Amino acid sequence: MSLRSPLRRPWNMVHQTTNTSRASAMSASTMMSHMRPLWSLALALLGGCVAAPPRPVVPPSTLVRPVAPAPRPTLSPERAARWVAADWDALPGWADDRLAEWWPAFGLSCRRPAPAWAETCARAQLEAPADEAATRAFAMRWLQPWRIESADGQAEGMATGYFEPLIEAARRPRDGFRVPVYAPPADIATRRPHWTRQELDTLPAAQAALRGQEIAWIEDPLDLLLLQVQGSGRLRFAEPDSPPQTLRVVFAGHNDHPFRSPARWLIEQGELRAEGASWPAVRAWALQNPARLQELLWANPRVVYFRTEPLIDPTLGPRGAQGVPLTAGRSVAVDPAAVPYGTPLWIATGHPQTAAPLRRLVVAQDTGSAITGAVRIDYFWGSGVEAQAAAGRMKHPLRMWALWPRGVVRNDGPQRAP
Repeated sequence: MSLRSPLRRPWNMVHQTTNTSRASAMSASTMMSHMRPLWSLALALLGGCVAAPPRPVVPPSTLVRPVAPAPRPTLSPERAARWVAADWDALPGWADDRLAEWWPAFGLSCRRPAPAWAETCARAQLEAPADEAATRAFAMRWLQPWRIESADGQAEGMATGYFEPLIEAARRPRDGFRVPVYAPPADIATRRPHWTRQELDTLPAAQAALRGQEIAWIEDPLDLLLLQVQGSGRLRFAEPDSPPQTLRVVFAGHNDHPFRSPARWLIEQGELRAEGASWPAVRAWALQNPARLQELLWANPRVVYFRTEPLIDPTLGPRGAQGVPLTAGRSVAVDPAAVPYGTPLWIATGHPQTAAPLRRLVVAQDTGSAITGAVRIDYFWGSGVEAQAAAGRMKHPLRMWALWPRGVVRNDGPQRAP
């Protein structure tokens, strides 16, 4: 995220929040696993000497260092990506980003550092940058940029967005609140695949499996679908007999059926054009075609189930696949076969609601079943209406660079020092 879970994808509806392989990693936390400051590391530049490089480790991509004066070498591994050494001035807009906003997200990743990051995260805990310049100096001193490409050398990919829905809810069914949000049924582990969405709506035996598993009731079945696609969300309870409360619901399992994108189904039906297939377009179609709403919902057989968590700090996102909370605007989901969790990434893409470039430092902290390939991210926008609007419209070309600890390198062959 999620991350991690079901569909969690922007509302071009591809980032299914959790596939089966992610579920176990996320069970201890939650998804998202789509994207605020939660934890600050103390920082200041180490002066003078440089610590001996740590034992080399193996990220899932091939790292290749340049040999002057020859051109920067590249390797084409059988893996998902190749990394090509780059200079700092190759990062568009590097001098303009506010890295102090990125630092807390990096600090969260350092709570669960991979072996490659142990030395750098230890330095980060000891140092305390006083300003933007010091934070930037830390990054440039201890990290090396690597341009990320596909195995066949393609350096451009795609950025989409995801978010955490905020939905009005009731604790008991009442007028206007008739759509249940379910916890996993008791027999989900023994009946695989479990009942489809259509079967749960029509078969008494399937409905009996869910009886008593209701977490809450919401107003709109499309909001439930949205919650299932994103993989987590917030439910806001405001009822006359109890004080207002907001809880987080997170991915707890699914029925083991494949996810089918509602937007893709509408395109196949000739109801939407591919270039206009967004979540706002799906909702607009549903409002105009209420008699076909059930058909749209049943076209996606996957059902996602949830559990609740207290919302201790509303500035934090849900936990992503790395196991740390996501930070709005600074966390992204990646393909972990191409980019290891915890890797800082410089991204160059576009803002979905303006013509402005979106160039900033983020951290790879989540994944999703639709996030595959080397140059591919899902950008976490946070929670609420504005986040939903941005995520639902984000589908832009992307270039990106990994910032990797200096002195830690790997090729696809035996581990060796650079």
